[in-house]
Amino acid sequence: MKHGNKATRTIVAAALGLTLQGHAIAQVANGNFESWQQGQPTQWSTIDSGITVTKNNTIIKSGTSSAQVTVSTASQSNTDLLQAIAVQAGQTYDFSTWVYHTEGKVKARLIVDGYRSYSDPYTTQQWQKISHQYTASTSKVINVGLRFYDVSGFDGNEIVYLDDFQPSDSTPPVTPPPTTCSNNELTVKLTTDKYASETSWKLNTAQGHTVASGADFTNNTTHTETLCLTDGMYNFVISDSYGDGICCEFGNGSYLLTHNNQTIAEGASFTNQNTHRFTLGSDGGDNGGGTPGDYYASAAGLTGYALKTQLHEIIKSHNSQGYSAIWQFIDRSERDLYFEKDNSVLDRYSEKPSSIDAYNFVAVSDQCGSYRGESDCYNREHSFPKSWFGGKIEPMNSDIHHIFATDGFVNAKRNSFPFGEVASSSFTSTNGSRVGPAKSTLNYNGTVFEPIDKFKGDFARVYFYMATRYEDKIGNWQNYSTYGNAALDGSRTRAFEPWLVTMLLRWHQLDPVDELEIARNQAAYEFQGNRNPYVDHPEFVTQIW
Repeated sequence: MKHGNKATRTIVAAALGLTLQGHAIAQVANGNFESWQQGQPTQWSTIDSGITVTKNNTIIKSGTSSAQVTVSTASQSNTDLLQAIAVQAGQTYDFSTWVYHTEGKVKARLIVDGYRSYSDPYTTQQWQKISHQYTASTSKVINVGLRFYDVSGFDGNEIVYLDDFQPSDSTPPVTPPPTTCSNNELTVKLTTDKYASETSWKLNTAQGHTVASGADFTNNTTHTETLCLTDGMYNFVISDSYGDGICCEFGNGSYLLTHNNQTIAEGASFTNQNTHRFTLGSDGGDNGGGTPGDYYASAAGLTGYALKTQLHEIIKSHNSQGYSAIWQFIDRSERDLYFEKDNSVLDRYSEKPSSIDAYNFVAVSDQCGSYRGESDCYNREHSFPKSWFGGKIEPMNSDIHHIFATDGFVNAKRNSFPFGEVASSSFTSTNGSRVGPAKSTLNYNGTVFEPIDKFKGDFARVYFYMATRYEDKIGNWQNYSTYGNAALDGSRTRAFEPWLVTMLLRWHQLDPVDELEIARNQAAYEFQGNRNPYVDHPEFVTQIW
């Protein structure tokens, strides 16, 4: 996409069951796999977790890089690498890509509006071309990409390289008719600062699938995207790779989302990332099987504790699955698909988001059990300590929204101390989570546990959830334990002591909602039938507290 003083493009998000990143007429974007962002090929999407895609600079067909695809599952429904493009009725396109097999126990199948040609898995250590000529019967948006299949002898892990995924229009190009939007037209307006290359944005569904994105901008310019989106809940994420936002030290950058001439989200000053959650459509839609569109309808227009009480009414009747079922939830939904992407158990007390973890847990086999030190096993951590609500009492004891997989030894070190900010550590885990006396600026005099910055917002929104889900009970919990008394104020409205509310609000702003938290919230909803409102609508936090 070329950027001038003002660049505009239109993206139509169709109900295709995949992400739609960018809009091209008979042209595969980034087909040569030269453009990468945050370790992923721009414009391409992996479906589920059966494959991982990384940049490769050694085995290439053309250019300077190719896509290294690691196939780690024999379930073909989890192995698609896809992109959506627009085609015109009556036009014929020659789609092709080059595949390089390493072991010959996996084959690739070309996807062009359906499943087409296979590669020869036994042609190894060399490039081979697979192709398909496609004639569009109607003007529409189609899936293109590849699916990977295991063959006899597959050992559960194999690498395949891809490069030069190209179409060729064999008939003269036709100027497409103007695009009209019969759904929700959303406008994204971005003004960049002096370091536009650091800025990018994504628009995700409630399930975390990216439907549109922007990157590779030019400095000090305005860029506008007009998106056509179906009814549903969306998450707009704007990022700055340097961590200083887009305003105001190095220019006057800003962003603005509008729908029907109304502002959906706007901002300028942030650090690494800012996230805005919103719903489009009169009924919100179901967003592909995610949040019911009218889930929060009864809370519309409310603020303050009246909003909190109505949210309580919405989420109060979840289906408790019992404490033992949490092991199964961890096995299915508490995996590292976001940092090292190695499918190990994601432990917020040992995870190192920007480097290699000191150790990893294998789901199920590394469950606690006994432990003598860090890395021995993982446990089911009540981030809101169970002693605060009186012990093993349901439904709080098994409410998955506040229970996470964590190292058993670190979990024990955390004890039932309140979350806080540590002045000097008496214990530090391998990822920097700490136990120690509270900083004097916290206005609390006692021992606290401080998780790393990456997860502080997650835990803050968990606490706001607990204050809301158990609004009818939390006012009676103050005297169950010493540490609970230090954190809880004995009311059903504010719920927490002023020092803790102040800190949680700060953590909520420091660490905005991200894709990991969105996906976990959806998994929790599917597990027990209620949601954390403050993940779906982060703005509710400041509207209440």
